[in-house]
Amino acid sequence: MTKKRCDWAEANEQMRQYHDQIWGRPEFDDQKLFAKLVLDMNQAGLSWNTILQKWAHFEVAYENFAIDKVAAFSAEKVEELMQDAGIIRNRRKIEAAIHNAQQVQALQEEFGSFSQYLWHFVNGQPVINHWQHAAEVPASSELSDEICKDLKRRGFKFVGTTIIYSFLQAVGIVNDHLVTCFCYEELTN
Repeated sequence: MTKKRCDWAEANEQMRQYHDQIWGRPEFDDQKLFAKLVLDMNQAGLSWNTILQKWAHFEVAYENFAIDKVAAFSAEKVEELMQDAGIIRNRRKIEAAIHNAQQVQALQEEFGSFSQYLWHFVNGQPVINHWQHAAEVPASSELSDEICKDLKRRGFKFVGTTIIYSFLQAVGIVNDHLVTCFCYEELTN
């Protein structure tokens, strides 16, 4: 019997794997959270499929998303990344990733981890929505507005409410799997 997934995941095998194994599953590892933030920032204005196709190259270019390494990227490294066709060559996004790595370090200092900072907004428990149809899933929420506002106050860049909502979905802080999706049942039982 074929598993029923969220509609968007049926585009291709890579999307199915991402949906089944990563999207919406609660993540607590700082490096993986940072990676998702960088990828969601880069997705702005593009399809998620484009990012998935470049994900492995992003990992290489961004030193496996090691926060301390990215935070220390030099102007020369920015120029090197601007020449790298394997990633999104947008100077503002590249510079925002470096700047945000530095801001993540500040959050780690203040909260003990990036994870603790993010999950404190939901008291450590995912927000579980009960959407029947993809059209019901919003592009932002009061939660993404709140986190966006706080991140901007702390100096983060490229973190609008829509980007943050996508990020929250990706890291499982918000569970937006449709109720008909097999992942919804897995993640709510």
